Amino acid sequence: MHPLARLDLRYIWHPFTQMRDWLRREPIVIVSGRGAVLRDAHGRQYIDANSSIWTNLHGHNHPAINAAIQRQLKRIAHSSALGLANEPASLLAEKLIATADLAGAPTRKRAGKPGSPRLRRVFYSDDGSTAMEVALKLAFESSRRAGRCRKPRFLTLASAYHGDTIGAASLGQIHLFRHTWEGLLFKSDEVMAPYCYRCRYNVAKPERADARAYRKCKWECLEILERRFVAQKKRDEPYAGFVFEPLIQGAAGMIPQPAGWLRRAAEIARQHNALLIADEVMTGFGRTGSGTTPDGRGPATQPLAGSDGASVQPRTAADGVRPAHPEAAVVQPTNFPLFACQHESVNPDLMAVAKGMTGGYLPMAATLTTAEIFGEFLGEYSEFKTFFHGHSYTANQLGAAAALASMEVLENPRSKRDRLRLEHDMHAQLARLWELPQVGDIRQVGLIAGIELVKDWRTKEPFDLRDRAGMRVCEAMARRGVLTRPIGNVVVIMPPYCVNGSQMAHIVDALHQSVKSVLD
Repeated sequence: MHPLARLDLRYIWHPFTQMRDWLRREPIVIVSGRGAVLRDAHGRQYIDANSSIWTNLHGHNHPAINAAIQRQLKRIAHSSALGLANEPASLLAEKLIATADLAGAPTRKRAGKPGSPRLRRVFYSDDGSTAMEVALKLAFESSRRAGRCRKPRFLTLASAYHGDTIGAASLGQIHLFRHTWEGLLFKSDEVMAPYCYRCRYNVAKPERADARAYRKCKWECLEILERRFVAQKKRDEPYAGFVFEPLIQGAAGMIPQPAGWLRRAAEIARQHNALLIADEVMTGFGRTGSGTTPDGRGPATQPLAGSDGASVQPRTAADGVRPAHPEAAVVQPTNFPLFACQHESVNPDLMAVAKGMTGGYLPMAATLTTAEIFGEFLGEYSEFKTFFHGHSYTANQLGAAAALASMEVLENPRSKRDRLRLEHDMHAQLARLWELPQVGDIRQVGLIAGIELVKDWRTKEPFDLRDRAGMRVCEAMARRGVLTRPIGNVVVIMPPYCVNGSQMAHIVDALHQSVKSVLD
């Protein structure tokens, strides 16, 4: 066993890990990385197929981000944001607001007043949980001060996950993550999520396609959402905020929303005067792709150029896979939205960003909000209307420098072309998995994919979580040189944007072989 592995086993407690299992074997100890490839202490190489838990955008050891951090290191690594400002954080705030702004997007109206202002202020924090904690506190207190709610209450989606701090965990609806801490948490309400594959209102029989593409329903999920808002209003306790991950719920099992759901759900919340709180921790910074796949129909059917210059042809109905929507078109690289809300022109009142914000280099997060909410905390010093919340490393210069460099890369035309190619490569390669009877659903939104494993696709019977089906498949993938981590029975594929065609094929080959070897 490598000496570093021994130290890990002796001293470290890992997150979301049953440590009794962990202590039974030598862990993979990562010592270096370049591009999409990680290297362990024994010299073995792996493709980073989940972007180091959804954070790494452009690959490891990216020269532009390295250089930006090195330049900043020569000046200063950190100074307090309590009573002081700094250069990179100021420049980054301007960039975030300009990038997130949605000109022409619908805004919330109240009592004949014009729509609420768009995102105009940035509050920095450290990670996704703290960004959501900030959003929650701002929504709670601004709603109370503005007289919208006496006792602000929040509505979230079934199986929601918004972080592990006490406030963020209170918004979560995953039993395993929440039940132990119930005595510490406050009550939040949940409403059904549009989980088309397992929706009780979807009467369609299973097909070899993303369930959103063949669903048969009457949008009952939206009717239920509206009834929930109406019922709460009748109790004279209207919801202060509606909290959601736009386009796709991550830790819930990569549950994507059918096209139009997000826009309509936002309209319902606005009609009931609730703040829109968008959790873009996972979905932000280009992760939801070009906008050609939010309905689950896949990219356009015309041939696409692969990384090696060869033609990559997505499968058709003759191959057992539904073709793309006939009106779908290849989106030009200049049209890439950087935030999921922008795909359906939803303009939230609060938006939390983290994970990919620094390109996967440093822990940094931000909560974007409106001038209206900001204004509720303005007053004379003696009024104590200050937002009494903060972090020691708020607006850290190194993180801000990395984030600025990452956003420059995101806006580069070559980066946009690479992301578009990867999105189509993923779609074409993942289609090969439909031949496996243990693959029930393949859900792709841009550069995010979830493959739900079942005992048989015809019955959709799930594996018992105690069987560790997803975990065993991912362990087998690691032996084949691909690293990712499941969410229960859902294998996540979320590669860095630099993954090329041959690497994407390797990822899917490893998954295909692992499912056959583990579950057959």
